[in-house]
Amino acid sequence: MIAAIPFPDLSPEVFSINLFGNEFALRWYALAYIVGIGLGWLTVRRALSRPALWHNDTPPMDKRTLEDLMTWIIVGVILGGRFGYILFYRLDYYLSNPAEIMMVWQGGMSFHGGFLGVILAVLIYSRVKGLRLGSVADSMALGTPFGLLLGRIANFVNAELWGRVTDVPWAVIFPGEAAQSCLLPVCARHPSQLYEAAMEGLILGGVLLYLAFRRGALKTPWLITGVFFAGYGISRFIVEFFRQPDAQFQTPGNPLGLAYHIGGYGLTMGQFLSLPMIIIGIGLVIWARKRA
Repeated sequence: MIAAIPFPDLSPEVFSINLFGNEFALRWYALAYIVGIGLGWLTVRRALSRPALWHNDTPPMDKRTLEDLMTWIIVGVILGGRFGYILFYRLDYYLSNPAEIMMVWQGGMSFHGGFLGVILAVLIYSRVKGLRLGSVADSMALGTPFGLLLGRIANFVNAELWGRVTDVPWAVIFPGEAAQSCLLPVCARHPSQLYEAAMEGLILGGVLLYLAFRRGALKTPWLITGVFFAGYGISRFIVEFFRQPDAQFQTPGNPLGLAYHIGGYGLTMGQFLSLPMIIIGIGLVIWARKRA
């Protein structure tokens, strides 16, 4: 018998109410998005209130402009996350079932797609409003880890996106037929959601806050953005070694669920999508420091 931790008795819903025969529920995942965006907004707002932190002692926008930008970003997260999931992971399925494309309540969001949606939103808004793109991007990068931290914790609460089967002492016995579909009497798995929460949210967020508020990194446009790109990409690349393979890529001849491979060696889709982030992030850090 392996040592493992039983999954705690957690509900994916914070609460639910019945109104006129219809049940409405607030789910932890939705709450994570709301609180994460709120904490990110407060952090950026605090940074904007301290002009000395920024390039030429001038914040890239005022607080009202930040509120407008947040609306664009929320739309970018939702549309980008959904269409990224469709394009990167389930394109054939949704081409055959186009009516389900906008059924986001059934699940199916991609971080990399949502990230691209945010980039487009920031690019368009900054251009329309004539804002300094580098500093605006830095402010958004500074506020993002809160959502990553809480979102991954919500994934754990939902008992989804669990990790590979393992015998480490902190392995978790996740509920559900899919989580228990292995040849062992009990499938204990890496709590990879918590690994991601720690690396992408807690550690990366702490590094960005330290650089911004203690080391003056916001005075060098694009530096915080570069650190975020590289930090997230490296974190996600590492965690992919512990995450359960994507089912749509997993076959008897490809048990690791590698999206691109030769002779059994290759990359998962998450790793493949993270590589450009790592390269771009390192490039931005080098470029920003040379321009400083």
